[in-house]
Amino acid sequence: MKISTKGRYGLTIMIELAKNNGNGPMSLKTIAKENDLSEHYLEQLVAPLRNASLVKSIRGAYGGYVLAKEPHEITAGDIIRILEGPITPVEGIEDEEPAKQELWIRIRDAVKDVLDTTTLEDLSTYGEKGTQDPYMFYI
Repeated sequence: MKISTKGRYGLTIMIELAKNNGNGPMSLKTIAKENDLSEHYLEQLVAPLRNASLVKSIRGAYGGYVLAKEPHEITAGDIIRILEGPITPVEGIEDEEPAKQELWIRIRDAVKDVLDTTTLEDLSTYGEKGTQDPYMFYI
């Protein structure tokens, strides 16, 4: 399974909002500048996240975006599914022989497990004193 820039940059938006959680709205311009990304592209990515009720937009001079839920309530899997679609390593596994079907299912389940047990809180605090898990990003 290959995660495109949609998924990667969507995670970036959400991690930045999680780091800023409780400090008011954060603009996409700020996120884009801090991460050397296109603000226009981030605008396209935040719409489905807003439609899925993961973020809220705040209008006004000091507006921007905030998380719609607490960081521990949103998983990487939630974000990836919204931006990338279903998590599947290969299409059409029902046409494969049983041994290959089992392999693809096990790979899918392992990836889903990692994504669904990794929260924005985990990602936003990674690397802070006392939170670094050296095995967190290895499969």
